[in-house]
Amino acid sequence: MSGLTAYLLQGAGQQVLFMESDHDVEVPLHAHGSQWSVVLKGRIDLTVDGVTRTYGQGEDFFVLRGVQHAARIHAGYADITFFDEKSRYKAK
Repeated sequence: MSGLTAYLLQGAGQQVLFMESDHDVEVPLHAHGSQWSVVLKGRIDLTVDGVTRTYGQGEDFFVLRGVQHAARIHAGYADITFFDEKSRYKAK
């Protein structure tokens, strides 16, 4: 997505993504395998099943496999995310 920089660690059946953003980014409604994220800095507004909550530095969140979610990532955000999915993202 435009405005995001990410570094991918590929495992045998999972991925870990180190992500940061210098801009506000809107992530449209989507679903995928389970996701666990830890916010390193900044904040994210995450909407899961129609409920929006803001997460900041030191907080974490979990999205179950197949659950629809969307987000607004605020400029200055960084996180580490574990995806229980082998091919969520492709390395470039």
